[in-house]
Amino acid sequence: MNIVIAIDSLKGSLTSMEAGYAIQEGIMKANPAHNVQVRPLADGGEGTVEALVDGMNGILHNVEVTGPLGERITSSYGIIENSKTAIIEMSSAAGITLVPEQKRNPLHTTTYGVGELIKDAILKGCRTFLVGIGGSATNDGGVGMLQALGFEFLNAKGQQIPYGAKGLAELELISERNKLKELSECVFFIACDVTNTICGELGCSAVFGPQKGATPSMITEMDQWLVRYTSLARETFPNANPNQLGTGAAGGMGFAFLTFTNAILESGVKLILDKTNLEEYIKEADLVVTGEGRLDGQTAMGKAPIGVARLAKKYNKTVIAFAGSVTKEANECNKHGVDAFFPIIRSIVTLEEAMKPEHAKENLSDTAEQVFRLLNNNL
Repeated sequence: MNIVIAIDSLKGSLTSMEAGYAIQEGIMKANPAHNVQVRPLADGGEGTVEALVDGMNGILHNVEVTGPLGERITSSYGIIENSKTAIIEMSSAAGITLVPEQKRNPLHTTTYGVGELIKDAILKGCRTFLVGIGGSATNDGGVGMLQALGFEFLNAKGQQIPYGAKGLAELELISERNKLKELSECVFFIACDVTNTICGELGCSAVFGPQKGATPSMITEMDQWLVRYTSLARETFPNANPNQLGTGAAGGMGFAFLTFTNAILESGVKLILDKTNLEEYIKEADLVVTGEGRLDGQTAMGKAPIGVARLAKKYNKTVIAFAGSVTKEANECNKHGVDAFFPIIRSIVTLEEAMKPEHAKENLSDTAEQVFRLLNNNL
């Protein structure tokens, strides 16, 4: 039997590839004659770099960049050498988890470090970029990132505006005269599952600002500043469209990519499935295995395992899923392509115990073995 495994990471426990190999081990114990392919899976958020670097023979690069609070931090991104494709998670340089809760304030947080990651990859020869923009701590419209790439966002004195959303209050002029020249050769594929626009009642300030530390008065001010920013952008970049869906992603990062670079916003799951050529593997499979740390109602709304299941059903393949835990609402997954799912916890343990990598690997492997022992007799 030809089996393809594409399982999302068990966050805090196993990477996508580690989980896949644990399942492969169990399958082979059940029947060593099976042909098993393990492929990386992610949705563009946390774990995307790790999954694609591990699964596509990439190389991880550590770089010192400007963190969200302006401090120097060590961040990382991946390069797939054969295609010179850079894999970047903006959260590794401007993520909310990098900011202590008591210091979260989008007036001050910057995306400058994201631009430094992109610049480093460009200087290493990359011209294609896969960028996940979830989990940001910022609301600066992506201006920090663009400044790092050489764009000028100037105040009335002709000086670069300061980091953070507060800098937008001073913005008078936008210039691309000193942008990194190689940028025009680059294509950015942006993993984005947010449909908010950059301004207004459903804009990034109003919807996402509070979780980043914004008060009601900050939200009003930031939205006004972003309106002016987008108006100034249109003066130089006529194609700038603040009403386009997704422009509000990551505090306006979607707008920055679409306006100032050659970028395409795509569903994170679709983007990863396309770039890993999973469809070609599924075509030749007899059975597809997927899953994630927790299967629930949100999974059924289009998270990575459902993306795999829908692709498999395009070719009428049987799909099973494994998960660290499942909820009652996980039954919805059966309506979206998952034929059967199995929780892997095999005894009553604490969450801390269950998430230990060695325990998670053992539980995945043992559960897969038993499932495939049954399948040996029924397929």
